[in-house]
Amino acid sequence: MHPLLLPANQPRHFYRGGAGIGRFRGAPPPDDHRPEDWVGSATGRFGGTAGPTVLPDGRPLRAAVAADPAGWLGPAHVRAHGDSPALLVKLLDAAQRLPVHVHPTREFARSHLGSPFGKTEAWLVLDVPGGAGGTGEVHLGFREDVGADRLRGWIDAQDGAAMLAALNPVAVRPGDAVLVPAGLPHAIGAGVFVVEVQEPTDFSVLIEWAGFAPDGADADLRLGWDTAVRCVDGRARSAADVAALVRRPAGLPESRPGVRRVWPEAADPFFRAELVGDGADLDPSFAVLVVLRGAGELRAARTTPLRAGQTCVVPYGAGPATVRGDVEILRCLPPAATI
Repeated sequence: MHPLLLPANQPRHFYRGGAGIGRFRGAPPPDDHRPEDWVGSATGRFGGTAGPTVLPDGRPLRAAVAADPAGWLGPAHVRAHGDSPALLVKLLDAAQRLPVHVHPTREFARSHLGSPFGKTEAWLVLDVPGGAGGTGEVHLGFREDVGADRLRGWIDAQDGAAMLAALNPVAVRPGDAVLVPAGLPHAIGAGVFVVEVQEPTDFSVLIEWAGFAPDGADADLRLGWDTAVRCVDGRARSAADVAALVRRPAGLPESRPGVRRVWPEAADPFFRAELVGDGADLDPSFAVLVVLRGAGELRAARTTPLRAGQTCVVPYGAGPATVRGDVEILRCLPPAATI
């Protein structure tokens, strides 16, 4: 088994974007509604079939993993999570502000959606309006407590302006890392391009859909709003609470030579990620790689050349590896099997 380079996998979506992904990868998308590239995905879209990765040999990744779970994921992972990679990685390029939305927790997903996974997610910002010297904007959590009646009023009236005004605005720059716990209302601003790492579901409750998904279909995950709103965390988030969710590039600690940890320990039960460069030694693991800059190679039983804009899925069975070259890679990992 060996690392496999992946082509773009950009299902059509209701919101605009994708040109940034095209520039990053070096190939334009087919139209302007391809804002997400699902990388190393064994997950499908909610209510649809798009999303899963097809490997270069024509096999769906999901089928390849199911045929050899231990080879792809490792015996400890299989004992903990079965044949699910327990991970979904996306490139997300928003050409317009995303609607205010919320993802369910694992507890909510188990009770109402028949899934062991919710959708805690995190972002590593790659680009913003104005480039390296510019800033983008995201919105995280309500600034004051929002009760169920007030929230339902906004939803019924589709008062997106009130929802957005109630959220904490956060300025972001390239290199910033943001953790978004399940239940937290949030939105991504126009022109923000991120790598999104998340639990392996497509569960989103769109509390704002007017002007985005015109008929609001599936906005409540087909649960009815009385149930769907129960996944929304309406508690106030202070400036300190929000600051704890954001790490700036200078604050990313080195965990071992050539490796920097991206998100805080609170992300570990859901996923992990490392920024790796020249000299980094990597233990055997299922992983999704996004090459952020430069060029180099991944040296394992087989050497894989890598350059900026490429993505790669690495099976556990590829064994230990070392990174060489002037290259920076985001290595996305499932939760540790002991978590």
